[in-house]
Amino acid sequence: MNLNTETSRRTPSSLTHPRVALVTGGGAGIGAAISQQLAEAGHIVFIGDINAHTANDLAGSLCAAGHEAYAVQLDVSAPASIDAAFNTIENQFGRCDILVNNAGIAKTFPFLDYPVEHWRKVFDVNVTGPMLCGQHAARLMRKNGWGRIVNIASVSGLRASSGRTAYGTSKAAVVGLTRQMAIELAEYGITTNGVAPGPIDTPMTLDLHSQVARDNYTRAVPAKRYGVPAEIAAVVQFLCSEQASYVNGQTVPVDGGFMAAGVLEI
Repeated sequence: MNLNTETSRRTPSSLTHPRVALVTGGGAGIGAAISQQLAEAGHIVFIGDINAHTANDLAGSLCAAGHEAYAVQLDVSAPASIDAAFNTIENQFGRCDILVNNAGIAKTFPFLDYPVEHWRKVFDVNVTGPMLCGQHAARLMRKNGWGRIVNIASVSGLRASSGRTAYGTSKAAVVGLTRQMAIELAEYGITTNGVAPGPIDTPMTLDLHSQVARDNYTRAVPAKRYGVPAEIAAVVQFLCSEQASYVNGQTVPVDGGFMAAGVLEI
């Protein structure tokens, strides 16, 4: 659907008051799978993405399937863009109940050659963006005494991998940010958790992972395969649910056993 265009609303019979959710980077890859599963769970979903075309396309397909979804152009590295997105959500619904900080960027360089410009850009998108989005969302959640924030981290934030100086360090910061948000927002009925995907087949990994990297990951994952976005989205959906009310400040690896693995062959 077009940006800021109203659609007819369908309230699922199982929910008297559907939750309002924002998924950043929600137009493609893991974000698209999260947007779809939250919509299928009966939530009103705002698909925030720097690419307005992909956000519009996904919102349109979700609406065609009987869900309620909106596209909002969002660059999480730009505070003014974040302000505008949350103003849209607040003006339309007066609340935000669920935030999934999924938007992220990555590029690999050897440590000795890592360009500082890219380091700064990665931190703007991967760390500062979730912090600012978290502030905006939590201020709206506090009004109703309920909220769910899920930050998408990475196994690269838990375990170092070659070439990921900025990406891995930024995702380690997301894990720390998740804990900080959790302890400060709990009194308002808001939980904050993280999900750390392992190697997942997405447009970003197809661009970033060489065949050598894919082979190395596959050997290191006990499941012997890459994951798919829906497997990440399922865990996010649980953390956004009522059933996860006592889970707070945790980062859950969803990685086919990558973080648990040591020597896999003897």
